[in-house]
Amino acid sequence: MSIEDKQLFTVSVYTENNIGLLNRISAIFQRRHINIESLNTSPSEIEGVSKFTIVVNITEVNMKKIIGQIEKQVEVIKAYYHKLDEIIYQIAGLFKIKSELLFEERQIQNIIKESNARIVTVNKEFFVLEKSGKKEEIVTLYNQLSPFGIMQYTRSGLIAVTKEEMKISSLLEAIKNN
Repeated sequence: MSIEDKQLFTVSVYTENNIGLLNRISAIFQRRHINIESLNTSPSEIEGVSKFTIVVNITEVNMKKIIGQIEKQVEVIKAYYHKLDEIIYQIAGLFKIKSELLFEERQIQNIIKESNARIVTVNKEFFVLEKSGKKEEIVTLYNQLSPFGIMQYTRSGLIAVTKEEMKISSLLEAIKNN
């Protein structure tokens, strides 16, 4: 694979939690006409520090340039990028389906069991399934359930931790203690 080949990168951005930062970070991608495949924000392992997890499909050369631009934002503590094989990640999907199908369609029960999906709630109108895993697993379950009728469906952004130790933890600890 040459350095100019596009590939999926996961960007981890550790920030102070300030209003407007998401707009400025997404504008960095927008200016370069780069589509964000997935975006998640959450607290990090250090109190008061947020983590953005952004998935983009670009060249590594462009990824390095974007990391530099992200780190110029005042509230950004540090930004990293990783290839998919360098992280452990999950995506969650929620499926809302008519309850009658759960009891009348034996195949639905088999699909749930084989996919390792979990029933989150059941009432007389509908039940909700949750499945976490790789994107392909969520899409496969969606394709299996579609013929029966899905009332509602949503899929989360990718969440990830690195396989290697992140130096950010000691950096953040030093900042916290100052």
